[in-house]
Amino acid sequence: MSTDPRLRLSPSAVNDYNNCPQLYKYRAIDKLSQPPSLDAERGTLVHTVLHDLFENLPVDRTELTAIELLPSRWRDQVAAKPVLAEMVTNEKEWLDRAASLITTYFTLEAPATFEATHREMHLENDFSPQVYLHGYVDRLDIAPTGEVRIIDYKTGKSPKPGWEEKALFQLRVYALLYWKTNGVLPRLLQLIYLGDGKLVKSNPTLADLASAEKFLQRTADDIFISIEKDYWPPKPSRLCDWCFFKTICPAHVI
Repeated sequence: MSTDPRLRLSPSAVNDYNNCPQLYKYRAIDKLSQPPSLDAERGTLVHTVLHDLFENLPVDRTELTAIELLPSRWRDQVAAKPVLAEMVTNEKEWLDRAASLITTYFTLEAPATFEATHREMHLENDFSPQVYLHGYVDRLDIAPTGEVRIIDYKTGKSPKPGWEEKALFQLRVYALLYWKTNGVLPRLLQLIYLGDGKLVKSNPTLADLASAEKFLQRTADDIFISIEKDYWPPKPSRLCDWCFFKTICPAHVI
């Protein structure tokens, strides 16, 4: 367990707090455990396969190679989390769905044509004396000419029109972290949605990063106030129907 007294912020923690301070408290302050989510576990499996695909020579980074990786990577996942064997009642259907997502990936990128410079890259920065900011990037590619692109895989569907900016926040935080650490502004941010085969792209500017930094600072300030006052107001929304903590949340417990 970390003894670092600073507030640890990540894009997911920031989203938790802004979506519902009560949810943030359950996860970050109370550190309540949650059962595995099948959607999240499917995402983990697909991410693992796409990560390991780049261990192969370019000529072998094919759809067939990726799909052949699925059974062994799934066995490893179940070995690490045995409860998954009980949750997945039809293994063939489960693997077929994962294979379908991987097939979609190959319609969007040609992994034989480039090198994935960094995979599952941990970015971190002392955002302030009181705040430690960090996150894990699915993939960060550095071109021979020095341009940087940050890639994130999503196994769900792309956001509805008008929601792209919110979806890109995570990658803007990663771009901010990379810029602060390396002094290089990433050229491209790209979300790859395997659920419907769509891409969401952005060419970030320094103004975009400054805006993200202000939002992060404002959220950190609000969290410190919540901690000081022990005030974590729930924000009921449609997201509540997918929240594991609904049964104990004051917004829903009568």
